Amino acid sequence: MELLRENRRRMEESTAPYDPISGHDEPGRYYFPVKGLECWLPLEMRREELVIELSRLGSLDEYFAEMGGAGSDEMRERVMEQWTRLRCRHDFPFWAATFAYIKRKGGGDDVPFILNRPQRRLVGVLEGMRRAQRPIRLILLKARQWGGSTCVQLYMAWLQLVHEKGLNSLIVAHQGTATDEIMDMFDRMLSHYPAKYLHEQDEDYSDDEKKLVRAGGFGSAFRVVARNCKVKVGTAERPNSCRGGDYNLVHCSEVGLWPSTKRKTPEDLARAATAGVLLRPMTMIVYESTANGTGNFFHTEWNAAKSGESQFAPMFVAWYEIEQNSLPFSSPEEEERFAADLIAGREAEQPLSSRRQPGQYLWWLWEKGATLEAIHWYVSERAKYSDHGQMASECPSDDVEAFVHSGARVFDKYKVEALRAGCCAPAMRGEIDGDKPSGEGSLKNVRFNADPHGALAMWRDREITTMERVTDRYLVVVDIGGRSLTADWSVIVVFDRAPMAHGEGPEVVAQWRGHTDFDLLAWNAARIAKYYDNALLVIESNTLETHDPDRSGGSEQSSFILNRLRDAYDNLYARKRNEDEIRQGAPVRYGFHTNVNTKPMVISMLVQAIREGQYVERDEGCLAEYMVYEQRQNGSYGALPGHHDDMLMTRAIGLHICYQEMPTPRIVMRTSGGNPYCPRPVSAAVF
Repeated sequence: MELLRENRRRMEESTAPYDPISGHDEPGRYYFPVKGLECWLPLEMRREELVIELSRLGSLDEYFAEMGGAGSDEMRERVMEQWTRLRCRHDFPFWAATFAYIKRKGGGDDVPFILNRPQRRLVGVLEGMRRAQRPIRLILLKARQWGGSTCVQLYMAWLQLVHEKGLNSLIVAHQGTATDEIMDMFDRMLSHYPAKYLHEQDEDYSDDEKKLVRAGGFGSAFRVVARNCKVKVGTAERPNSCRGGDYNLVHCSEVGLWPSTKRKTPEDLARAATAGVLLRPMTMIVYESTANGTGNFFHTEWNAAKSGESQFAPMFVAWYEIEQNSLPFSSPEEEERFAADLIAGREAEQPLSSRRQPGQYLWWLWEKGATLEAIHWYVSERAKYSDHGQMASECPSDDVEAFVHSGARVFDKYKVEALRAGCCAPAMRGEIDGDKPSGEGSLKNVRFNADPHGALAMWRDREITTMERVTDRYLVVVDIGGRSLTADWSVIVVFDRAPMAHGEGPEVVAQWRGHTDFDLLAWNAARIAKYYDNALLVIESNTLETHDPDRSGGSEQSSFILNRLRDAYDNLYARKRNEDEIRQGAPVRYGFHTNVNTKPMVISMLVQAIREGQYVERDEGCLAEYMVYEQRQNGSYGALPGHHDDMLMTRAIGLHICYQEMPTPRIVMRTSGGNPYCPRPVSAAVF
């Protein structure tokens, strides 16, 4: 069975022995064949003079011979110390295994710090920034029990003890017991550390010298005397202990668990701790934590890092990357049965009980790279919990799952993922302009102006021919946000319904997203609708009929603008009136009103469209909104705290109108003249 062969390959890779002294064939390393020193070295060591000379001569003995004879014991010792110092400077795993001793789990003598697989990946990320001469900025979202905090702290110690004197560090834990453990780890490591390696080679030292003393004689700040650097440990429970000073390296541990009070929030604590860290090489800030719900500081910072909007690089460690999360099979036959069940159930969407995951989820774990033994462990561990959210909080499989919330996810993550096949970069960017920015003049001489910084992303340009046209082809939907940069986004999306004439689904072909005043947004939407062959223009109006100080105007102003728009643009969506309203002469109300009755209706349509693949999405950002959309315990719908649903709502309203309110597109001959537009080349998004 191919699956079993692939599993053996994965197991061999995950359980391969790791020796940081000899090194390994992995990215960023090369084999150093010099006799007596054979190992895999970091690539940057090739530039070191000692490495160049040893490579030229091919062996340690030849090197000693060229230095004048076989070499005395003193000479050999000196060269080997030089080699050790050089390798320690470039090779953190080697240094950790040689000099960094930590407490053994379960008791016993202290042991060298040998990096496990997630720790090696973490160090790879940190080293990538350091070697590129960039400030080290990382936010680490993790599963439990793999030593992420220990690895970060020892990496900081390596920078202090090996790379530069005078690098001060600050570690902020979430509670007092954690600070005690941190200082115990640092003290334990230094007690084993050879005194001479705290000094430069040939510098005077004493084996009995004090390595660590309290800074100022009291408090939680300590000084490593030989390196002229401080190590300060604070706690989120005592905000004054977190104030940064002259610090180069800051590790904020378990940030997701930091308390928020009226006097101090996690944002305040993080700002106080990191304010003094300069944005330059050999500085480091790490926010590290398990997830602890949504909408908090750690969740917000993670989202900003993931979207590329902050200084920080995001890193997530899933439960199946951790070596101990594996359950061997009792026999080859049991493994074969497990594999067969996994394949047979890979499309099952419903769990057999509250303590099991559906087969589709287990197959997704396999596709993400988990071994059969890891999935076997997960099935066994999952039986401890009556709710998937409880399991996810301890052992998340991805970063979305890690931030557990009380609501229920609305959209099937597998079906959402299937939409990704249609997503791609837009063919062009720009704006649709008219003679004026607003008013009837803005709908004259409508044209597309290319601009790489424009807010309008266009995957497919309009297609208008001279002799024939597709009726009811284009639909433009507007979700109104606020005008400030911190408010919700305003979104204008364009659907092409032409594929519906052939039994296929509509396609997103353009999208504008930004912040602006409502009147400018409305005229911009009208220009886009006119550009796309006088498309039906649907403006969500519930925003206009509520009082929100961050919106662009009151309901009176909004009604005035919509009525002006109606006079200038004749294909504006209006709500259907019932017989009583028509008989009583009630005024026409423009816009789609999202309320307690219509919102479940359009969300249900969107659920169906995603489930059955009834439309083509182009923007991956919209998929991200689907993944964090929930139905809350009170039955209402909304995005998780810290997220948006502006693109999502344009799709929900648009697909409802596409399928429920607009007639099926037809190809008809044009009956009047005019100046039809020539179609532009279609983008790479066309398949």
